[in-house]
Amino acid sequence: QVQVVESGGGLVQPGGSLTLSCAARGFLLDNFAVGWFRQALGKEREGVLCYSRSDGNAHCADSVKGRFTISRVDYKNTVFLQMNNLLLNDTAVYYCNALDEDYYDDEGSWSKFGAWGQGTQVTVSS
Repeated sequence: QVQVVESGGGLVQPGGSLTLSCAARGFLLDNFAVGWFRQALGKEREGVLCYSRSDGNAHCADSVKGRFTISRVDYKNTVFLQMNNLLLNDTAVYYCNALDEDYYDDEGSWSKFGAWGQGTQVTVSS
């Protein structure tokens, strides 16, 4: 069973930093893309913020580029999201999604075929 577990959320002041973790349970991330998403209260989930492919390619959306960095540590079977210079509107529940590369086609593939974690709350507040 493909399962991912997020951790690392919390309360941070504007300008602060957090590192989120997405740990794979019961499978190896070797052939999986991993993406980070977020959903603010009362809003729809945003498109992928950052993703990491199994071939090493990584990408972050313009909205967070320069502040968020995604990395994967294969021997830990974990993907990290380093978030710096956090803003008030970064407040949201952050989710990771593991998607078998064989099913990676477009952004819709995450919801169709990926495995979602339970989410971790990030609150940016002074």
